[in-house]
Amino acid sequence: MLKGKLDLAAASTFIANLMKAKTPPLIGADISSSSVKLVELEAAGKGRYRLERYIIEPLPKDAVVDGNIVNLEEVGEALKRAWKKMNTRIKNLSMALPAATVITKKIVVTAGLREEDLELQVESEANQYIPFALEEVNLDFQTLGPAPNNPEEVEVLIAASRKEKVEDRVAVAEAVGLKAVVMDIDSFAAQTAFELIEAQLADGGAEQTLALVDVGASMMNINVLRNNQSVYSREQPFGGNQLTQDIQRVFNLAPEEAEAAKKNGGLPDNYESEVLTPFMETLALEITRALQFFFTSTQFSQVHYIILAGGSSTIPGLDGVVTRRTGVTTMIANPFAGMDKSSRIKERQLEQDAPALLVACGLAMRRFDA
Repeated sequence: MLKGKLDLAAASTFIANLMKAKTPPLIGADISSSSVKLVELEAAGKGRYRLERYIIEPLPKDAVVDGNIVNLEEVGEALKRAWKKMNTRIKNLSMALPAATVITKKIVVTAGLREEDLELQVESEANQYIPFALEEVNLDFQTLGPAPNNPEEVEVLIAASRKEKVEDRVAVAEAVGLKAVVMDIDSFAAQTAFELIEAQLADGGAEQTLALVDVGASMMNINVLRNNQSVYSREQPFGGNQLTQDIQRVFNLAPEEAEAAKKNGGLPDNYESEVLTPFMETLALEITRALQFFFTSTQFSQVHYIILAGGSSTIPGLDGVVTRRTGVTTMIANPFAGMDKSSRIKERQLEQDAPALLVACGLAMRRFDA
């Protein structure tokens, strides 16, 4: 089994690759329902990173649905195009599974167990929580640290995913001559990159309750963190596709035309008042509802910051609409804000793209795991 950051291996050879003392140079590869996003980071000394390259390559509609790869060939071709545009020699990828396809569970075990005994206990516990035969899943675990109420025990996080979910992503990489060497979970990768955003807040975000809201094409993921620990998470079926559908309906456009118009502009003057503003208000209302669920199901009654991520988060003025609706200071996620950049990076374009690159950035950071 694997220690340190959580990894889900597809086969014994895959596990063997991950057992190396140091992770090899790799690219963070995030396959979402709308695009393939690649990020390459380099070490810049004193714990700093440099953004070397990145690319966002659109995916055909329905090639990936609800995080599941439906058309391996189309996704593979998009990954190949993205890698070629990156103009890099690195062929190793750090990839991620959607959180919805992974079962996670925290357990408490006696501290100081031998690795073999810990593995046996994890498998025993997993049998209770996983509704599949163990031979049908990839199972992994990570020791989190001492249990909060007993120094003689430790908390362990178990994670399991159906083998085919892992194998689909491995197959996509291999089909185009690339190699998946790390398999993470998208929400964990976003949380890794979120550490770079926390550093931009007062006191590094310490003792503050922070809501990371990732607005994807079809799903909105809310992850509330406090002192680098997730205290609440929720997915809601709402995303940027809703805006595309509203544009289609109001202006009688085909789906491809609506998506292009959303990104490139050129819509009639009433677009903002009849389509965009109502969409932003609805999105802000969805976030407000998610926070109410958080407050009613936990002991928390306050959120200090909302951080918006995902492609839809860069709509001009959205942060202000969310602040007004929720009463919580809202900012746009940019994990690269304090990072060194190579000369090939265009700052203005990066500012637009950064919120959509949170998962890919977190995956790229796996390169520096000891």
